[in-house]
Amino acid sequence: MSAVRTDYHVHTTLCHHAVGDPIEYLQAAQRAGLTEIGFADHNPMPEQFDAWRMSIQDLPRYLEMIEEVRSNGFPVRLGLECDFIEGYESWIETLAGKAPWDYLIGSVHYIAPGWDVDNPKYLARFREHPVEEIWALYWKHYVRCIESGLYDFVAHPDLAKKFGYRPDGDLRRYYQPAIESLARRNVAFEINTAGLRKDAEEIYPALEFIQLAREAGVAMLINSDAHAPEEVAYKFDLARDLARQAGYSKVCRFEKRRRIEIDL
Repeated sequence: MSAVRTDYHVHTTLCHHAVGDPIEYLQAAQRAGLTEIGFADHNPMPEQFDAWRMSIQDLPRYLEMIEEVRSNGFPVRLGLECDFIEGYESWIETLAGKAPWDYLIGSVHYIAPGWDVDNPKYLARFREHPVEEIWALYWKHYVRCIESGLYDFVAHPDLAKKFGYRPDGDLRRYYQPAIESLARRNVAFEINTAGLRKDAEEIYPALEFIQLAREAGVAMLINSDAHAPEEVAYKFDLARDLARQAGYSKVCRFEKRRRIEIDL
C-alpha cells in the first residue's frame, strides 16, 4: 500500500478570505499525490463576531459542500478550525455535537478582546507593545486552548511570528509550557506550511518547538492552511524534512475524532 498523505487544514469561501470551490481543492490534493483531504473552515460563533469566519446560518451549507465533494469518491474529512476564546468553551462543545466531525482543530488568534494577533489591521501594535509582551499573551492563551480538552489537534503553534516579530534570545521559554500541556493532554499539533507564505518566512512552528515536542512524545501532522487550491500540500517536502530532522517517523490521520498514527 502506498503512503497515506493528508492535508487537513483547508478552508472554503464561507470564511470570506479564501477562494475556489471544494472540488478544486480536491483536484489539487490529487495532483499533489495526497490520499486524503480535510476541510476545516473557521468556526461560526453564536452571533456575528468578526469578518473572517462563516456565520452560524452558513453551517448547514458548509456541511452540504463537504458532502457534495465527498461524492467524488476521494477520501474527504470533515473538520472545523475552532478559535479558543475564553468564555466560549461551551459554544465549542455545542458545535462539537452539530455534525459527525472527523476532527476539531484548536487555534488561537485573539490575544485580547478585539485583537486578532495575525490581522494586518493591527500590525502597528507590534511597534506599540514589547514583542515579549505580545508573545507572552499569545502563549498563555495557547496553553489554555490545549488545556481546554476541546480539540483533537492545535494549529500553527507560533502564529505570533507571522509578521516577522520575534523576541530576543532562546524562544524555547515560550514553547515549553505548551509542549508540556500537549504531552499531558495527549493532544497533537500541526506543522503548518503557511508561515512560508507570510513575512515570517518560516514554517509554523519553528524547528526547536518540533524537536521539543518530539522529545516529549507529542503526536503531529502536516497541513497547509490552504486558502486557495494552489496552496494545498504547499511545501510539504520541506515540512517532512523538518519533521524527520526533529526525529519524527510518524504522522497522524483522523477519522470520527479518532487519531491514527501512520508512517511519515
